[in-house]
Amino acid sequence: MWKFINYRKLPSNMKWSVIDRWATHPLFVKTIIDRIREELVQFPEDIRKDVIILFSAHSLPLKAVSRGDAYASEVAATVALVMEKLQYSNPYKLVWQSKVGPLPWLEPFTDDAIKAYVRQGKKHFILVPVAFVNEHIETLHELDIEYCKELAEELGIDKIRRTAAPNDHPTFIAALADIVVSHLKSNRPISPQFLMRCPHCLNINCRQSKDWYAQICKN
Repeated sequence: MWKFINYRKLPSNMKWSVIDRWATHPLFVKTIIDRIREELVQFPEDIRKDVIILFSAHSLPLKAVSRGDAYASEVAATVALVMEKLQYSNPYKLVWQSKVGPLPWLEPFTDDAIKAYVRQGKKHFILVPVAFVNEHIETLHELDIEYCKELAEELGIDKIRRTAAPNDHPTFIAALADIVVSHLKSNRPISPQFLMRCPHCLNINCRQSKDWYAQICKN
C-alpha cells in the first residue's frame, strides 16, 4: 500500500493509524474455542477425548523465519492460549499448509501430519484453520476437499471434520470491534513493534515502508 500512496498526494485531512497484531486477543481465542467445540460434539462421546486437533496455518519460507519474522511464534501463541482455555482436553499439533515453490517452508505440512498420525493408528481428527479469519480456497478446497474428503478416503480415516473459520461469528465481530476501540483509545497511532524490522532484514522496500509509516502515523 505504501508504494501506491507514496507517489500520490495524500488528503490533508486524513489521519493514519495502524492495527498490526491481535493473535492473543481473548475474544479471538474464544471464537476459535467455540468453533472447536462445535465440531467436537459431532464425535461419539466415547472417542471424543482422543480426537486429534490439528491447527492448520499458512506456511512460510524458512528463510523468512530465520530472518526474524514473528508470524510463526504469534500463530503458536494463539494455539497455546486456545488449548490452555480448553484445559488441554485433546491431543493437538500446529501444522502448516499451502506451500508453493521449491524453497524449504515451515513443517510439518498438514497432509503429511495426517498421513503420519494414521500410520500411528490415529483415526479421528479436527482441522482448525487457525490463521485464517474467513473461508476461501485454502479452507474450502485445500482443507475440505483435498484433505477431509480425498485424503481421508485414501487413508481410510474414520472421521475427520474441519472447524469453520471465524467468519461472522458474533464473538469474532465483538473482537474486531474491541480491537479497534482499544486502539483508538490508546492514542497510539502505530506500535513500535510494527515499525521494527526483522534483525536480518536486508529488504530496501521493507525499510522504506517502515520509514513511511512512521512518518504518516505521527500524532
